[in-house]
Amino acid sequence: MNDRARGHLAMLAFSALVAGSFSLGSMTANHIDPAAFNAVRFLCGAVVVAALVQARGGFERWHFRAPWRYLVLGGLFGSYFVLMFEGLKTAPPVSTAAVFTLTPIMTAGFGYLLLRQVLTARMALALAIGGAGALWVIFRADLSALMALEVGRGEAVYFVGCVAHALYTPMVRVLNRGESAPVSTFGTMVGGAVVLFLWGGGAVGATDWAALPGIVWITLGYTAVMATAITVVLLQFASMRLPSSKVMAYTYLTPTWVIGWEVALGNGVPPALVLGGVVLTVLALGLLLKEEG
Repeated sequence: MNDRARGHLAMLAFSALVAGSFSLGSMTANHIDPAAFNAVRFLCGAVVVAALVQARGGFERWHFRAPWRYLVLGGLFGSYFVLMFEGLKTAPPVSTAAVFTLTPIMTAGFGYLLLRQVLTARMALALAIGGAGALWVIFRADLSALMALEVGRGEAVYFVGCVAHALYTPMVRVLNRGESAPVSTFGTMVGGAVVLFLWGGGAVGATDWAALPGIVWITLGYTAVMATAITVVLLQFASMRLPSSKVMAYTYLTPTWVIGWEVALGNGVPPALVLGGVVLTVLALGLLLKEEG
């Protein structure tokens, strides 16, 4: 398996793991302050990744050149997660997952500005189709809501977080100094924890951790390990091997994965008309991943 194939496999796993955050996050968001939750989550994630790095040979002094880079990456990624959980307080999981599928369009723009990665005609078409599918789901197949631009507060808040995520992807490559994905991920986790504890330290101290319901601890464990530490490794691994727009193309699978999570958790399925938007996002993924002839 070549490097490009490994990058694609990494992003397939990434999309499935990220989807769990939406379903579990919606069950947790109203029980704890998003900044407090994610500060602890990033700290736990850093511990997990540190153990991974140590198992693979450990850290070296040169890994921590220009540590400000990790504050930038961690700040962007941490902002995304805080705004995601804030949005999930009021927005349905499938709807927020659809907002997430707007990320490739923004990533392509940042990829051009920072890395001069140019879109092909096929990729531009795919982004347009994916964007249309995302809007279909966001507005719940309601044309009148689309015409009136009736976007919920949760979706709007989460969209701002997706802008941070879109910028994060090309910045991984811009700021990399030769570190491996796990090492860079550790720096990002630590940087994110620093930023989030500065941002939400008061909320961390004010939270009655012992009184939190079990779902919060389940979500914390899942997001810290599976949807933070592992997904950041996968994302950074893929970002070094694939164009930014193709990396983020896998976000088009997220609504489909979320529907699967919702069914598995007994939360039902969205209306049939909404599923049409999901079909468009999957079509967009296929176009984006198709190699140019």
